[in-house]
Amino acid sequence: MSTLAYEIVDVFTDRPYAGNPLAVVFGAEGLATEQMQALAREFNLSETVFVLPATQVNATYRARIFTPTEELPFAGHPSVGAAVTASRRGLFAAGQVSQECGAGVLPIEVTGDGATLTGGTPALGPEFDPEPLLEVAGLVADDHLGPAPRVAGCGLEFPFLPVRPDALARAEVNPVAARRYGIEHVSVFSWNAAAQTAQARVFVPGLGVPEDPATGSAALGLGVWLVASGLLPGEGRSSYTVRQGIEMGRPSTLNCTVTAAGGVALGASVAGQVMPVARGEILVPPFVG
Repeated sequence: MSTLAYEIVDVFTDRPYAGNPLAVVFGAEGLATEQMQALAREFNLSETVFVLPATQVNATYRARIFTPTEELPFAGHPSVGAAVTASRRGLFAAGQVSQECGAGVLPIEVTGDGATLTGGTPALGPEFDPEPLLEVAGLVADDHLGPAPRVAGCGLEFPFLPVRPDALARAEVNPVAARRYGIEHVSVFSWNAAAQTAQARVFVPGLGVPEDPATGSAALGLGVWLVASGLLPGEGRSSYTVRQGIEMGRPSTLNCTVTAAGGVALGASVAGQVMPVARGEILVPPFVG
């Protein structure tokens, strides 16, 4: 039976067995979507990424990203992990590359130990009542602290719920409430204005991931939310940090920037390191037509 090469890497961390684990699969261009999904179920990580030949002339490579239950147009830690791992394997040199994915062709700056990903076009929704998000996160009204929740993103959108620092440790996803409200994912965070740092937890019950230890796409969207909420400057370029995964025993650090003008975010980036953990071969799943 034929096999595919893969690597397991930990993303947004400077040491193994922290950050967000990722399966990076190579040589899968002949596989059907159903076979890729079967491999993602087998790895059973928050995401599995397939590095494929580009189909657009201005792209270095193509990435297809899967959770255990479905394909995503874009995600942060698979994009960073795929770029660094593919470069280390010699598919392309470190430096500026372009990743083709469902969110378009995105620029990534690859270094020896990590990468900086620039997100897609920022999107921002209106303010809304925090009660549904609080219920999904297992919290109460008094736990909400700060501006109203809004949905924001740079290729993949998240609802953002600011809470008191002590509420983070008590947060626990309620999948019944998530199904009732139709909420697939939520970023729950506390904001330290002096340090320009967010302590975050990201729950993804709708995509087969109860909690994610590092979420690059949510970190990008948070910058859009912070500018819109007046917590980061509405002009120029600002830096902020997201720390995540602590409650899961997988501490992660996501170093971010957001550029704004007229109180509106124009773009955001997220950077982090990638640590290799394992590599091997996996059987190609049978095709079911």
